[in-house]
Amino acid sequence: MTQKGRQINELLTRGVAEVIDREHLEKRLKAGDKLRVKLGIDPTAPDLHLGHAVVLRKLRQFQEAGHKAVFIVGDFTAKIGDPSGRSEQRPILTKGEVEKNMESYIKEAGKILDMKKAEVRYNSEWYENKSASFVMELTSKFTIARSLERDDFQKRLKEDRDISILEVYYPIIQGYDSVEVGADVELGGTDQKFNLLMGRKVQRRYSLPEQDIMTMPLLEGTDGVRKMSKSLGNYIGLSEDPGEMFAKIMSIPDDLMVKYFISLTDMAESEIEQLREDRLKPSLASRSPKKWKEILSSEIVRVYHGEGAAKSAEEEFGRVFGGHESPSEIGEVEVGDKKINIVDLLVKTRLASSKSEARRLVEQGGVKVDGNIAEDREGDIAVKDGMVVQVGRRRFIKLKIKD
Repeated sequence: MTQKGRQINELLTRGVAEVIDREHLEKRLKAGDKLRVKLGIDPTAPDLHLGHAVVLRKLRQFQEAGHKAVFIVGDFTAKIGDPSGRSEQRPILTKGEVEKNMESYIKEAGKILDMKKAEVRYNSEWYENKSASFVMELTSKFTIARSLERDDFQKRLKEDRDISILEVYYPIIQGYDSVEVGADVELGGTDQKFNLLMGRKVQRRYSLPEQDIMTMPLLEGTDGVRKMSKSLGNYIGLSEDPGEMFAKIMSIPDDLMVKYFISLTDMAESEIEQLREDRLKPSLASRSPKKWKEILSSEIVRVYHGEGAAKSAEEEFGRVFGGHESPSEIGEVEVGDKKINIVDLLVKTRLASSKSEARRLVEQGGVKVDGNIAEDREGDIAVKDGMVVQVGRRRFIKLKIKD
């Protein structure tokens, strides 16, 4: 196989769940057509995580093959909220919230994409100047019956949960982005398939060639079960501290390693096959799961923080979790109370984002105070200067009594 053939094959297969229309897209790639490849991300949170990196890396592969990466920041559609995978309506974001969330998106996407060569667009460019007659004309091309076919809506209807008209509009409005930017291909997670197919339908209604679509598998988070999500607390942020990122990746279940290597690194398929063999038929020559995970953690940290940071993170992890020591640098937090409930303390020190998360952490035995497991979520602790509070295997803070 020629180098071009290998590149095309990797584009179409590595970390890919489905391609529609595979035959059509492969033909265009082999013909040497320069394609406009679209990826849209709504800034509904202030930062990106490794789940976003899966599709961003695929977009980068298209860039490296000479195609135009069209990165759409959905500052308009974020105000509506994508219903994909949702059991209830998303809260509507204000313009200020969206703008705040957008601040880091381009910077973090730039850790993966070549932003100098990418075409960065904001869908408010075309939507904020559209009139009500445009919305009427666009939505008249589609029926409610077809829009309600999506699994998310069917589930909500069965459970008698509300579906807003805005949510019904969302796939159509997102699909129109493909008309505005002239997309040849659109990328997304498997949960975005309905929206991506809608983009094809909208283009057809405007007598344009239909984009091909490519979906990537959703990446499970550190719990190994649910889709990586900040709201679920199982995410690994692209801008997280190198040591925190390394330790979080080390905490993923062994079964996820192959998927992480395929979706998040450039490791050769031959090496990944060796990982599969070591997992299925371990021998004296095999690398242990821990060693493979160290390689994975180092590689991912290197991508986002550099070689030096990856080496330091690995050394720190080995020192803390191999020798059972505390990290060499622990953040210090001042506390005004000399006695405080453990749940309140976790929230106050930002070791938990909410009281419900703090209670869950305590119930799961994931909280230690000076090395002792905190077992009673209703219990108070007597705060002492220098007391170390630990959550999971990765997060430590040192308490200081406020004078």
